[in-house]
Amino acid sequence: METWLIILLVLVALVVVALVLLRATKGKREHRADSKRQEARQLRGEAQVRSAQFERENAAADEQAARARRERAEAEERAAQLERESEARAARAHEDRRAAEERLRRADKLDPDTWSEVTATIA
Repeated sequence: METWLIILLVLVALVVVALVLLRATKGKREHRADSKRQEARQLRGEAQVRSAQFERENAAADEQAARARRERAEAEERAAQLERESEARAARAHEDRRAAEERLRRADKLDPDTWSEVTATIA
């Protein structure tokens, strides 16, 4: 065989080996990339699940805080109403006492025995 033919065959063989190796490494890279894509999809899915859980928890916390504010406002309103009722009752009691004392003074003025006892203790 001639030398140039041997060189040509060696070169063709090297090119074929290079192409086989290139294809094999490309396959490995694609497989590795597919694995990473799959892992990324899984992580995104987990992140979406956790995000949904966070949103639910956050909504529940907001609802609970709103309920607490509403209940606090209702309690303050009840306390204010009870305070007003208490003040009105105290005012009525004070007025009733003043009226009772006024009647007692009138009764003492009208009662002749009361005046004589008062003047007797003074004298």
